[in-house]
Amino acid sequence: MDNRAIGIFDSGLGGISVLREIVSLMPNENYIYYGDSLHAPYGTKSLDEIQSLSESCVEFLLSQNVKAIVIACNTATSASAKQLREKYQNLPIIGIEPALKPAVLWKEHDRVAVMATPMTLSQDKFKQLLHAYEEVSDIYCIPCPGLADYVEQGVFEGPEINEYLSNLLNPYLDKGLDAIVLGCTHYPFVENAIRQIAGDEIKIFNGSHGTALELKRRLANENLLSNRTEEGKVTIYNSSNDESKIDFSYKLLNHAI
Repeated sequence: MDNRAIGIFDSGLGGISVLREIVSLMPNENYIYYGDSLHAPYGTKSLDEIQSLSESCVEFLLSQNVKAIVIACNTATSASAKQLREKYQNLPIIGIEPALKPAVLWKEHDRVAVMATPMTLSQDKFKQLLHAYEEVSDIYCIPCPGLADYVEQGVFEGPEINEYLSNLLNPYLDKGLDAIVLGCTHYPFVENAIRQIAGDEIKIFNGSHGTALELKRRLANENLLSNRTEEGKVTIYNSSNDESKIDFSYKLLNHAI
C-alpha cells in the first residue's frame, strides 16, 4: 500500500474531466493535478514541443513525490507516452486514447466520427487504432483546431461555439452518424453544445472511464493503492500562475458543467 498522491497532467483544464472520473472511482486517493495552461493548446504544436512540455509536466509532478502519472491529454499521450515510459521505467504512466473501440462495437457496422486535435489524428498511435477498426465501421476523423481553446476560456455554450461546431459537424451529420468519439479531454465540457447540434440519437463516447479503470488496475498490480479509509485530497497547480485558472479548475472538478 502507498499513500503518496497520484499525479495527473494535461495541457490545461481539459484533464479535469479525467480527474473527475478517477476521483469518482478511487475517492480515498490523494491527487495532484498540473494544468499547463501557459502552453495550451498542445494540439497544434510540433511533436518535439509536446514531448518537451510533457516531460516538464512529469518532472514537476515527480518533485511533488507522486507514485504514478496519468497523462490526461490525448495529444500528449499520442506524442509522448512512449518516450516518457522509456525515460521513467520504474514509474507507472497511464495515458488516454480516443474511445474508438466501444464506439465501433456499440452496434453492428456503425458510422463513427472521431473529434480530436490535428496532432492526435496525425500520430501513429491513433492511426494504428483506426486501422484496427476501419473494416468493421465507417470512421470519420474530424480535426478540431481551436475547440480546446474555448474550454480554456470557459466558453461551453453560446452562439460563437455553436457556429464553430455547426460548421465542423454538419458535413458529417449528413452521413448518418451513429456515434461521436470525443478524442480530447477538453471536449466533454462542451458535450452539451455538441449534443444540441448532433441530436439525441447519436451516442457520445469519451475515454475517461477506461483510463480510470486502467489506473486502478496498474496500482493494484504494483501494490500502490492507498489503504486510507477517509476521502483523499485534490491539489491543483497551473503553469500560468493565474489563480483564476486554479479556482476555475476546482469548480470544474466539483460541479458538472
